[in-house]
Amino acid sequence: MISLYFSIILRILSNPLGNVFQKKLSNQKVNPLWINFVTYFFLALCSLLLSYSTNWGVFSKTFWIFAISGGIMGALGNGFLIQAIKYGEISVLGPINSYKSIIGMLAGIIFLGEFLGIIGFAGMILIIYGSYFVFDTLEEKFSMKLLSRKDIQFRIYATIFTATEAALIKKVITESSPFISFVVWSCFGALFSFLFLFPEKVNIKSEIKKLNTNQLGQYLCLLICIASMQMTTNYVFEKMNVGYALAIFQLSTIVSVVLGYKFFKEKDIGKKLLGSFIMVTGSVLIILYG
Repeated sequence: MISLYFSIILRILSNPLGNVFQKKLSNQKVNPLWINFVTYFFLALCSLLLSYSTNWGVFSKTFWIFAISGGIMGALGNGFLIQAIKYGEISVLGPINSYKSIIGMLAGIIFLGEFLGIIGFAGMILIIYGSYFVFDTLEEKFSMKLLSRKDIQFRIYATIFTATEAALIKKVITESSPFISFVVWSCFGALFSFLFLFPEKVNIKSEIKKLNTNQLGQYLCLLICIASMQMTTNYVFEKMNVGYALAIFQLSTIVSVVLGYKFFKEKDIGKKLLGSFIMVTGSVLIILYG
């Protein structure tokens, strides 16, 4: 039980900390898609070295379908997330993750015929109400104009893809183990994030030339954060219902607001924290009681 609590705390902290290093690299004009690929590539390299004795032939077709699908969703989700972080504030983009609960709820209505209970509906209202305080700190305020912002658009795309990825990861874990799930997540993420470089015409030689000693340290910290985030996510998914786990993970929203203020001097911290607390409460209500 102690290891589960430790994993949850590490997951809550490592995710927003990873966002900090992603933004630091983006601020140095490193292409977000390149950051995404480098992260996956070195995680894949390390995980393959640690899994050299694994017999990959024993896994079913179902396992590989979910693993490949999860790799695509993960690469897209993380790519859009880093793009969003490049253009926006962590203290604003972090709370948007709470909308993942509403997306999941809508998917349940459309595909599964699952309709909201009273508590779930209250949770949805709280998320929307809480986001009013967060978005009110922006020039566009809480309005449809928000959807014209690149950072908001990219964060919404990231939320959709990572929400789908979470369900696929759970399937891979049930077919294997948290560690094997991490290996295939890293490898397929590296493959698809590499392929995504070409449609966007990312200049690989130019990105390599930009690398300096300071960036090496930031990449190392980013790798540690993302590895910690994904391994603890897998472990918690194995031990807990995905809905309960995702509800607890929403606490990273509050950490994102604090880190945005600490590292990037983002403003209106009080209003963003208030909105984040309300949104986290709403998200928990939807996931647990919706």
